[in-house]
Amino acid sequence: MTTSDALIVFVKNPVVGKVKTRLAATMGDQRALDIYLELLEKTRCTLSSLSCTLYIYYSDFVDDADDWTTPPFLKRLQQGADLGARMHHALRECLLSHPKAVLVGSDIPELQEIHIQDAFLALDNCDYVLGPAMDGGYYLVGMTSPETTIFQGISWSTPLVLEQTLQHIRTAGQQVQLLSVLSDIDTAADWEKLQQ
Repeated sequence: MTTSDALIVFVKNPVVGKVKTRLAATMGDQRALDIYLELLEKTRCTLSSLSCTLYIYYSDFVDDADDWTTPPFLKRLQQGADLGARMHHALRECLLSHPKAVLVGSDIPELQEIHIQDAFLALDNCDYVLGPAMDGGYYLVGMTSPETTIFQGISWSTPLVLEQTLQHIRTAGQQVQLLSVLSDIDTAADWEKLQQ
């Protein structure tokens, strides 16, 4: 086990027609891809100077020729039938060699280094840390041991995600700390609000 903490970034491979489908429904596939590429660049710039081990987990294939350079980013492939299974696999894999692991999405333009630092600090005193998103989900999840149950039976991509996850944590008698609420970008309205 290394002494450094692990930060996991979940990304979708940027392929036209495969990313930001709710954005694409109103803005078109190419514009949705362009916006996602902007979000990826913002995320990469925000996280690249953090003093932790940085992992990129791709949705479909590991891209060795993209802008997530190695180092500092270590590249892996997401595995699992749904989002919960994929997150659990990535967190479990990283916790085999790191004392703490935090996972974030790649479409959170308000994400700052301080959110990641606060998440790792929170894990000194609790079992889990969650970063709530405005839409009822969460943009960040962190833990110190690979617990499977918090990701089971979750209504993914609904406003119930955060509350259902918190209920699992409470039922298990474990401690969780919540970070500040941030917005992710899923719809044209989200994007327009960000521009304003």
